[in-house]
Amino acid sequence: MSRLPLADPQDLPPFLKSMHDGAAEDDWSTRHCARAFAAHPDILERYLAFYYPFHASEPGSLLDSRIKELVRLRIATLNGCKTCKAARLAPSDVSEQEAAVGVDDPTETEFSPRERAALRAAEQMALDHHAFDDSAMRELRQHFSQAETLELLMMIGQYIGFGRMLAMLQLEETQCPIEPASLSPRPPDP
Repeated sequence: MSRLPLADPQDLPPFLKSMHDGAAEDDWSTRHCARAFAAHPDILERYLAFYYPFHASEPGSLLDSRIKELVRLRIATLNGCKTCKAARLAPSDVSEQEAAVGVDDPTETEFSPRERAALRAAEQMALDHHAFDDSAMRELRQHFSQAETLELLMMIGQYIGFGRMLAMLQLEETQCPIEPASLSPRPPDP
């Protein structure tokens, strides 16, 4: 259940009401997100206005939607978000097999070297961004121009951040959140 109060659906401003009412009946995550953001609806609307055009590779975007969708799905696995993993934002670009399990094994031969490099960068940023070194950057730059590298890393960062923010607020259904090996369980309070 959400860690923030959820507004009544009938009290939502138009953008959030449309988001809430347009979600599938079993998509409680989207419905709860719309209700939670009632306290600051402009921030979500403006964020999504940035997110969707870049994710969908509309004008101004350099990367194709397939690369971004593969990366988004890999981040969904790493963030442990079942809702994000189940969502298909580019179903014509990424097969169901690739979406369900392929992105979690980026060495699969069905992925191009460019796609595997993007998936490795996503995993590195999600799991241990401090270990991303000059060698990793050289490998990434073999497949992406400087401008494409910037766009890719920006998209990876926002996929990680938004997903984790939703998880922190308990607005996403999670299955196995990342637990870095460097963090041990917190001892119980005395």
